Amino acid sequence: MQSETVPLLQNGQHARSQPPPSGTRSLQAQRSQPVHILAVRRLQEEDQQLRTSSLPAIPNPFPELCGPGSPPVLTRGSLPPSQAAAKQDVRVFSEDGTSRVVETAADMTARDLCQLLVYRSHCVDDNSWTLVEHHPHLGLERYLEDHELVVQVESTMASESKFLFRKNYAKYEFFKNPTNFFPEQMVTWCQQSNGGHNQLLQNFLSSSSCPEIQGFLHVKELGRKSWRKLYVCLRRSGLYCSTKGASKEPRHLQLLGGLEESSVFSLIAGRKQYGAPTDYGFCIKPNKVRNETKELRLLCAEDEQGRTCWMTACRLLKYGMLLYQNFRIPPPRKALLPSFSTPVRSVSENSLVAMDFSGQTGRVIENPAEAQSAALEEGHAWRKRSTRMNILGSQSPLHPSTLSTVIHRTQHWFHGRISREESHRIIKQQGLVDGLFLLRDSQSNPKAFVLTLCHHQKIKNFQILPCEDDGQMFFSLDDGNTKFSDLIQLVDFYQLNKGVLPCKLKHHCIRVAL
Repeated sequence: MQSETVPLLQNGQHARSQPPPSGTRSLQAQRSQPVHILAVRRLQEEDQQLRTSSLPAIPNPFPELCGPGSPPVLTRGSLPPSQAAAKQDVRVFSEDGTSRVVETAADMTARDLCQLLVYRSHCVDDNSWTLVEHHPHLGLERYLEDHELVVQVESTMASESKFLFRKNYAKYEFFKNPTNFFPEQMVTWCQQSNGGHNQLLQNFLSSSSCPEIQGFLHVKELGRKSWRKLYVCLRRSGLYCSTKGASKEPRHLQLLGGLEESSVFSLIAGRKQYGAPTDYGFCIKPNKVRNETKELRLLCAEDEQGRTCWMTACRLLKYGMLLYQNFRIPPPRKALLPSFSTPVRSVSENSLVAMDFSGQTGRVIENPAEAQSAALEEGHAWRKRSTRMNILGSQSPLHPSTLSTVIHRTQHWFHGRISREESHRIIKQQGLVDGLFLLRDSQSNPKAFVLTLCHHQKIKNFQILPCEDDGQMFFSLDDGNTKFSDLIQLVDFYQLNKGVLPCKLKHHCIRVAL
């Protein structure tokens, strides 16, 4: 995509923190004041900045190269030798319940550990594998950022908690399509933003600008089972709710939670465990909390787009430029993978093309109608070859008709006999991005299959029905208009052409055994 190759930030200077005003009290004096007074003071300072600040300088996307004044970036070798040499065993679980114990150094990041697990599991490394911090007793989970230190995160986890190894295609999707993540009615800025989606992200990444997410959320009252619908706004200093309607005056805003010493989690079963009013819950969990639920700040949005907006904004406000560096400059492969000389790349949408080899030289078929015709001809040719080989006494263990009904079971995108609810859960876990899909057996028709596909953060199901033509069995999801000899050919075709689908098949849900 073009948006992936255009630099996001150019010719900027790294934004440095401003010195405190001359009348500011000492740190000890501030700590002695009540929390609500400090919250009001921070809000007043932000409110003053909203009125007086000018267009911020575009920050430098590579602050670690700007000299001694730049904040340090944690990399392998940046810790003292004695601390970096310390190692401990970390157990990581896969989606099927299998696990692997990995010896982890103190300076190993989540990205390092994912690379190691990818290598040992013989799966494709496309920078979308992640570690999940999973708390079953609290009903919470979150994806670790690539730069987070695994041992440091584990030190904050309870004994019931664990790490999961999982795909997350939506990890950096907001850098590619930010307008899908931030609805206009939920975002306000301290300045007018007319620079398109790049300017929208720059406001989040620049410490001198004041982005704000606003809207109504269901908020669970601390120590009670009741939920209240409140007007909430998210700023750099934290998450606030209004005590008077939709007023955002500092005297009407109450601090719900800060981001600096906390992490943002998704609610796994919010309705069942916490009586949440919707299925789109999230939580601000202080890092010091392990088993207690009384300090969890639980919130619920009205829909998936709203929850995604709030959680993405929290990530950007907390980590800022580190996220952009993780996205644009993936860390190099470490010495822990000595046999990996070159990176393994996944098949992307742009690299899938229909080819015609009927002439002396191959050519790319750009016309979708011609590509569809070529796919059908290829399917007919495959069936004829298989039938001819079977008649001649081929040693093939399966009859062609039998092979076409079972060959898909060898593919990672086929998940067998799972329910509709389970397929939707897998899609949500691996990222609500356009083109994410899986195939499964149909529960209502034992001879049919179902394609589960994500488009515009919504999950849709398409039934694949068997049909017979001239004594041969085919598969089709458009009532027989387009027929395929097996499900592999069907998936290959819809990766090239969207046909009757809302979008092309781009990413497949995968589960690996560790």
